[in-house]
Amino acid sequence: MTAPGRALSVELCTDEREFAALAGEWERLHRACPSATPFQSHDWLHSWWLSYGTPGRLRLVLVRRGGELVAAAPLMRVHHPLPALVPLGGAITDLCDVLIDDAVAAPGAGALADALTDLARTALVDFREVRPGGAMERVYLCWRGPRLRMRDSVCLELPAVAMDELAERLSSRHAQRLRNKVNRLTRLGVEWRVVRPDETEDALRRLLELHRLQWQGRRMSSEHMRPRFLEHLVRSVAPMARSGQAAVMEFLLEGAVMAVNVNLLSGGLAGTYLYGLDPQLRQRKVDVAVMLLHASSEHLKSLDGRRVLSLLRGDEPYKHRWHPETVVNQRFLLARRRTAPLLAAAAGEAAVRHRAKTVLRGSHGPAHHR
Repeated sequence: MTAPGRALSVELCTDEREFAALAGEWERLHRACPSATPFQSHDWLHSWWLSYGTPGRLRLVLVRRGGELVAAAPLMRVHHPLPALVPLGGAITDLCDVLIDDAVAAPGAGALADALTDLARTALVDFREVRPGGAMERVYLCWRGPRLRMRDSVCLELPAVAMDELAERLSSRHAQRLRNKVNRLTRLGVEWRVVRPDETEDALRRLLELHRLQWQGRRMSSEHMRPRFLEHLVRSVAPMARSGQAAVMEFLLEGAVMAVNVNLLSGGLAGTYLYGLDPQLRQRKVDVAVMLLHASSEHLKSLDGRRVLSLLRGDEPYKHRWHPETVVNQRFLLARRRTAPLLAAAAGEAAVRHRAKTVLRGSHGPAHHR
């Protein structure tokens, strides 16, 4: 396919070996897209496909200018509950998006929209968990057929600043309590460090062991305990740590590793993805949320560039103590006239699920994401 009226060419990749070979140019495009999050990196997406993808369903829309990759939509075909094209990443990916080189923002979005229009002849394009300002917004605005923008998951975000600055967001009483908790970490001798890239695999295995211990006897995500999740985490985060797109932190007390945390990093965003901890920390009266946030803010302060620290999906009460900004992800439904009934069905199902969640939240309080 060729994008009419533009010096852009569009191709569809369905071969995972070709997907693997795209690593270098995909990462160049990732750096050239200002709204890209760590979850759009090639390391994350290709690893996810190897662990969770179904052979024959890969659909990568690639836009090139003079041979250079300038836009990409990482998708796969699903058949249930409706025939649809959905972003790679699935339930374990907090933020999804397309990639568009900022140098070709408008024509790149138009080329992706034209290509998706061809793919949408027999399936709905159902693109979930797009952060406000994401590149998929441009594609949505270019869409000429039936379309719908909906609310998706809630994320909470903080400025990536030192704890003293975060304390200024609180009342004087709560700010003093925060300082006392940080001082307690020092008195107990809690230390933290970012592990070296060659230590990443061992640290991630330890993280999931601690995560299991942390949730023992309570309901938790079963996916975090499956071998495929560990394989994906190691395969993606280890190279991301080498390239500066991830930081795995260990927390030590009296020489023993008591907690491990993973932050994922991109140009303007850092996300606290997953942690595991030894319950003894809480027995020692350590405020784990303060410990993790203190270490993350100190680490981000040492890096170049201004970032937002996202607490990612989940509206748990403990996150609100910092007075974060509430950011609502977007869901984009795109169809052609003949597939408009699929759009209506997806919108109706989403409305039913939203009402059910509202009722459950009122009965049991907010669900815990991690």
